[in-house]
Amino acid sequence: MKWKILLVAVLLISAAVGYKFYSDKIEEETAQTFDTEKVVRMDLTKTVSATGTIQPKNSVEVSSKITARVKEILVEENQQVTAGQTVAILDGQDYEATRDQAQFTLTNTAQKLARIERLYKIGAKSREDLEDAQYNYNRAKSELEKAESNVNETVITAPMDGVVVGEPISAGSMAVQGNSNPTVILRIADLSEKLVKAKVDETDIGSIRVGERADFTVDAYPDEKFSATVTKISQTDTNNSWDSSSSSSSSSSSNSVIYYYVTFHAPDPKNLLLPAMTARLDIIVGQATNVLCVPIEAIKTDAQGSYVEKIVKDAKGKDTAEKVYLTIGMYGEEYVEVTTDNLKAGDDISVTYQAAASKTTSNKNSNSGGNRRGGMGGPPPF
Repeated sequence: MKWKILLVAVLLISAAVGYKFYSDKIEEETAQTFDTEKVVRMDLTKTVSATGTIQPKNSVEVSSKITARVKEILVEENQQVTAGQTVAILDGQDYEATRDQAQFTLTNTAQKLARIERLYKIGAKSREDLEDAQYNYNRAKSELEKAESNVNETVITAPMDGVVVGEPISAGSMAVQGNSNPTVILRIADLSEKLVKAKVDETDIGSIRVGERADFTVDAYPDEKFSATVTKISQTDTNNSWDSSSSSSSSSSSNSVIYYYVTFHAPDPKNLLLPAMTARLDIIVGQATNVLCVPIEAIKTDAQGSYVEKIVKDAKGKDTAEKVYLTIGMYGEEYVEVTTDNLKAGDDISVTYQAAASKTTSNKNSNSGGNRRGGMGGPPPF
């Protein structure tokens, strides 16, 4: 009889131990774990990204006012020039011949005018004859001035101080005058000051103000950081889409992204930046000092607004998540400014996202039998 009682006691103890082991294991497996980050105080910077092109502040295309063949190019690429310096000479032989002819005509008409004036004074010529002679003289004088101007235009001078950018055209080329598409003999740019002209999306243009600073890089010097300052914000988009009479606006799609030009002054003391380089800018549009911040990835939302899950200890000393609703301020690249009385620097918050269980799964678990491994209705069978 004693051995039966002993056997029952052993079985009961074994069952209790097994149940405790099973319960601890289930509790361990089902205990919620969190990936956490700290609430911090920090200086926060908000930026807008844009891409632009390096440009000289001042540049000019040197063309000819007359049509003539280029006789001589006196400068070369990268050469420094000063305003008024002769940079090219055109073949002026035809224009010199025209000038000589105009000079001869003027001399002839001047002699005729003098003779008719003498005859008019003695009554041998009418006033109409005198006026005709005066008209012919004035016309010949005007033609000579025009011919002399054309001869002078065969000498091409630099209109500004700067550097010759790009190769000038070759001697022997024809320089054609024109208002819409003249031949460009060479280009001169003042590279002492440089600009960045960037396209900014319409969703960001409202954040940018004249005087704001930007940092940028170029592919040629990936480890070098340059600074720039906003000097001008265009009042129209890059395609003038609002203007129904504009040919560019009629060709642009109504679904296309709208961009605005923003111009930056970009100091370049090392003279590293070259025209047409691509600049990748981070425009600083907001700064806050020593503000309470949480990682952007920790922000969650529901019907009541934005919140984070603050990690606190429950009655058993285990980690649990508590919703803390927030008022959100400035966004940075990785952190966002928040205001709430329930958070302080150093608090742990969850950055774990869990998908909500479906109703089908929930019902299945609740209907599971007590002796199934997936259920939690009781211990495993012995």
